[in-house]
Amino acid sequence: MTGRNKEKRYECDMCGKAWQSPSQLEIHRRVHTGERPFDCSDCSKSFTQLSGLQVHRRVHKGERPFECSDCGKNFKTVQELKIHRRVHTGEKPYGCSTCGKSFTDSSGLQGHQRMHTGEKPYGCSTCGKSFTKSSGLQVHRRVHTGERPFDCSDCGKTFTQLSGLQVHRRVHTGERPFDCSDCGKTFIQLSGLQLHRRVHTGERPFECSDCGKSFKTAQELKIHRRVHTGEKPYGCSTCGKSFTDSSGLQGHQRVHTGEKPYGCSTCGKSFTKSSGLQVHRRVHTGERPFDCSDCGKTFTQLSGLQVHRRVHTGERSFECSNCGKSFKTAQELKLHQRFHTGEKPYGCSTCGKSFAQSSGLQVHRRLHTGERPFACSNCGKSFKTAQELKLHQRVHTGEKPYGCSICSKSFARLSGLWEHRRVHSSERPFTCSDCGKGFKSCKHLKVHRRLHTGERPYTCSDCSKGFTCSNSLLSHQQRVHTGEKPFSCSTCGKGCFKSSAELKVYRRLHTGELPHTCSYCGKGFTRSNSLLLHQRTHTGERPYTCRDCGKGFTRSIRLLEHQHIHTGKRPYTCAQCGKGYTHSRKLLSHQRMHAGDRLFPSPLCGESTSVCTPVASSTTAVRSLTTRGGCNSIGGLTSASSCSHCDKSLKRARGRREHKQIHTRENLCVLRVWQGFYPHVQPVAAPAYPQR
Repeated sequence: MTGRNKEKRYECDMCGKAWQSPSQLEIHRRVHTGERPFDCSDCSKSFTQLSGLQVHRRVHKGERPFECSDCGKNFKTVQELKIHRRVHTGEKPYGCSTCGKSFTDSSGLQGHQRMHTGEKPYGCSTCGKSFTKSSGLQVHRRVHTGERPFDCSDCGKTFTQLSGLQVHRRVHTGERPFDCSDCGKTFIQLSGLQLHRRVHTGERPFECSDCGKSFKTAQELKIHRRVHTGEKPYGCSTCGKSFTDSSGLQGHQRVHTGEKPYGCSTCGKSFTKSSGLQVHRRVHTGERPFDCSDCGKTFTQLSGLQVHRRVHTGERSFECSNCGKSFKTAQELKLHQRFHTGEKPYGCSTCGKSFAQSSGLQVHRRLHTGERPFACSNCGKSFKTAQELKLHQRVHTGEKPYGCSICSKSFARLSGLWEHRRVHSSERPFTCSDCGKGFKSCKHLKVHRRLHTGERPYTCSDCSKGFTCSNSLLSHQQRVHTGEKPFSCSTCGKGCFKSSAELKVYRRLHTGELPHTCSYCGKGFTRSNSLLLHQRTHTGERPYTCRDCGKGFTRSIRLLEHQHIHTGKRPYTCAQCGKGYTHSRKLLSHQRMHAGDRLFPSPLCGESTSVCTPVASSTTAVRSLTTRGGCNSIGGLTSASSCSHCDKSLKRARGRREHKQIHTRENLCVLRVWQGFYPHVQPVAAPAYPQR
């Protein structure tokens, strides 16, 4: 018998395997004894056969004497060339009897069959891990020994396998031999192309048994399973943080080292991960490969598209366990939960202020550096954030996208619309804990609180005067130091307004507009604060209460003046005589006595006085002037006067005026008396008065 039919008479007494010749049996026994008599003089590697040593020496010499006539590729042995030729011919003579899959060589079939049988005959003596092929065990042992015998001549990087080095060299040469027939994208490895093809086919053959999510590779599924098990086997030795995969740990460690090995060749920006660089390059190329099938919007990352799709589906799968609010992404939920926990992990190294988000810290740092990287192309004004610039540009474009559904007024900011709505609802949700005053916005309350605390954080650089808000400081600088009043009325030409808000209110005198209407009596007002004060006449509300006597006031200024009675404080002092007053208007009247300003002549004796007091008759005029030092030639009159209609005696001028209206049913008695005393002084458009 010859060739393959020759009888195998020599059997191994250790495993029972038979061989055709004694030499073959002897060589086989070295597998059991571990004998390797043939040593390499270059690397001390040993072999069971001389032929194995001869083939190995070609690794050191670089000798590959067997060349493929089809592609020119070289091999160390005839057998390797023979197997390679089957790539071109398509021959796969070794077929699996279980699944029908075929292979170019017997070792490939043998390794494949172990997938069906589950056999892993090659076990690691160190950790017990087993493999279907001896080559797999050989490579695995290098994990324990740290051996990486294959090094790159260009960058010095080392590898445990020759195939790893061969693939790595393509990074330097730029070779990408595997290209996609659908989109033309090229890859360094065949496995990369195979995975990429699943993008076009949509194939995700690996499904999670817990949540049903599918993946393109078994490795992706393995890593995903750790989400359910909570396993994080890769821990950082610096801070103890753990990760589900090694790449996550590797990227994290660069946070501590500051290493950013992936640099953009266009702008020089560097990244800790290659994926970050890949996404960044699309900024320069304009590539946005992920598009929404509903609205056509495109994205640079698949994750961006996935989050965007939730806008159409309305999906908010991440719910807060504290308040029940739901979010589109886990990151949004994580940031939201910091409001409940109070966690602010990002601290400023300059002032110690902390923030819940890194972006907040980044913007805050610009306060210290003065950096304003976002400049307006229209006016050159710069801003700290892109959002601030976007809002500012609406000043130039006139865009006001937020409209009120009640009065159609529109606003450039959503926050402006929210505050405006409180005008219609009269809602004032922000209340001062000291005086009970309500405000429409938190910032208004914050400014008001400074009246109680005495805080004045805005200081004038010219006179060091302090103010509670920046608008007051700006108004002070324009009015006092620069004298600037840049806003003028286009109707009458008056140009003494420091702000557009003041001009807007003034223009209502021409237009007759009274936008703020009382819900009780229908009376209209030009200002919202005037309406608020007026409504207190209906409600009887007196929110400003004296702590000493309990008396209430409708205005804070009246409370402040009243408190001078208890404190004895007279803050308004005459510079000439030193006399003090509790009110500024009393000081003003007093100063006219020193200046000799007697602007109001007496209707009885012609003597002028510094105070104009409305009177209803000549008798009351005499007595009023007598009490104030006027008409000195007349004496013996008391401070009380009688009503000319009913002779009722009244001491106070205000009481006399109110009593007079009972008879006249008019509120024009003052003007009538002045017309009687001064016929040459006529009012503008004098009305007709009823005769008694």
